[in-house]
Amino acid sequence: MGGLRDFQARFDLSMEALCARILARHAATIRVKKPGVAIANLARIVETTLDLANRKGFHSMSLRDLAEQSGLSMGALYAYFDSKDTLLMMILGQVVGAVEEVLGRPPAALAEDPAARLRWLLETHLYLTEAMHPWFVFAYMEAKAFPKEGRDLAVSSELMTERLMADALADGAERGLFTVPDVAMTAALIKPLLQDWYVKRAKHRRRGITPERYARSVIAFVEAAIGAAPPAGAPAAEPGLVLKGA
Repeated sequence: MGGLRDFQARFDLSMEALCARILARHAATIRVKKPGVAIANLARIVETTLDLANRKGFHSMSLRDLAEQSGLSMGALYAYFDSKDTLLMMILGQVVGAVEEVLGRPPAALAEDPAARLRWLLETHLYLTEAMHPWFVFAYMEAKAFPKEGRDLAVSSELMTERLMADALADGAERGLFTVPDVAMTAALIKPLLQDWYVKRAKHRRRGITPERYARSVIAFVEAAIGAAPPAGAPAAEPGLVLKGA
């Protein structure tokens, strides 16, 4: 992959595109039938919700707060959803949908190359969360207060990404490319390295770490841990990059 810009050129994850997908998924219950109007208002609603949730927490945010900050009336909000829980599921559903869309179908050329497939999964996951940063922070920070439906959806999505990594790890181990005593545990340990990028993004930004540099460092760290040979021409791991900690 050519980096974040290349990723963004291949996947349209703009607010408008994501809200168009929300509209398509919830067309039966959204009462505004003009797509242009509906998508524009959904973008205002989602952007304001993510901002308010970041500043005060989703469950401390009232629909009146949302109406005041978005510039839409209470009646206009209810044309899109009937409760805060429905709004939450719209946002969370789009996060999960993006994960499935982007990560769920690795390039066919990687099917017989587990090392390249694992690198692709790690890099693509990081670029996805960079492109949808406020969405992923929302899903991570608010997870503890999700209703059961939301918790189940979030857990199933996390398990899906771990399963994709575990499949690549198991494939590589079977071919003698990796040394992985416990595939499921290794995949579970990789996941926090990926989450650290969007949960503690400000820390990494202060250190001047770009998404590309972080991706290279995570890939090098994981490959060293599983005994994988780096691809020919790959740059050496960069010293001094701290992945965890305050």
